[in-house]
Amino acid sequence: MKLNNLRKKLADIDRRLLAVVKDRQNLSHEIGGLKREAGLGTRDYHQETQVVERGRAMADELGLSPSLVEELLLVLIRASLTVQEQDRVSATGEGSGKRVLVIGGAGKMGLWMARFLASQGYSVEIADPEGPVEGFDHVTDWKNLTLDHDVIVVAAPLHISNEILIALAERRPPGLVFDVGSLKSPLRAGLQALTKNGVRVASVHPMFGPTTKLLSGRHVIFINLGHEEAVAQAREIFSPTMATLLEMDLDNHDRLIAYVLGLSHALNVIFLTALADSGETAPRLANISSTTFDAQLAVAGSVAQDNPYLYFEIQTLNEYGSQSLDALEASVKRFLSVVKNGDKEGFRELMERGELYFADLAKGMKPSGLG
Repeated sequence: MKLNNLRKKLADIDRRLLAVVKDRQNLSHEIGGLKREAGLGTRDYHQETQVVERGRAMADELGLSPSLVEELLLVLIRASLTVQEQDRVSATGEGSGKRVLVIGGAGKMGLWMARFLASQGYSVEIADPEGPVEGFDHVTDWKNLTLDHDVIVVAAPLHISNEILIALAERRPPGLVFDVGSLKSPLRAGLQALTKNGVRVASVHPMFGPTTKLLSGRHVIFINLGHEEAVAQAREIFSPTMATLLEMDLDNHDRLIAYVLGLSHALNVIFLTALADSGETAPRLANISSTTFDAQLAVAGSVAQDNPYLYFEIQTLNEYGSQSLDALEASVKRFLSVVKNGDKEGFRELMERGELYFADLAKGMKPSGLG
């Protein structure tokens, strides 16, 4: 009975905590509105630092763990930024009833784009043979439409997207056309066809997944295909967010993506494959896991739940993909040689080289403000 009573008290405290969090979120809406009126940005790193430092000082007074308080406050800061960013997108978005067609909008990233554009006031229509999506007008085949939309977004799988872009080039739609593919070289023919036919075309790569809510700290890459107005219009769609907007050419994009996505995906698939083939069960390993193992397992587990066909396309369709995989193969061979030969100094050199690489990386990194 005593234990049950204590649990009821704990539940009551949790309820009061959540009510206070709700009050905090409501204040975040108001603060975000005042920031917009004053022409201030959503993100204020100085203020975030003050909030965390104030919390750590209060933790000492209350006898709480400063790291626990900091972790809790960072979660609340991220939640506040999310609502403020979403409010800004809704309030300052350029949609105003303009019509958008999302080809492939029933897919995960296509649906993210549809919802994102709808939040800005765009009237969004989805074309996808997979069937209708709740909350959006739907057609099975985009080829049956007049294509008089203000914006057309192609969010289909890569091998299909190129065919769609080529077909769109023949129709010469008057509005902005852009894809959201993870690679651009497989779309080269379609993008060039659109450019040749005078279509207002750009290419966009949101560097995040479809579960992303807060774009602060995320990147959106814009490929300039020679139509400056198209790039500017595509950038304008993401300008209300806190994402970092970057421009580059098609070849540089895919060369870098070979490492950013290709190499990282390959490492995680190899890690999971080694575990799956080890004969050791996941629960057994998790029971004796280390900090490093836990972190790697979390990333690899997320990869394992993603779309295997998309990951396969990223590995096989990139014209520059072999560069990162060759580098991975060479690194594994070097590592095995050092370990099997008992080369202590060689092992030290491998780790020191990595340390130097990350030291250079840290110099060029902007503070995230979220630890």
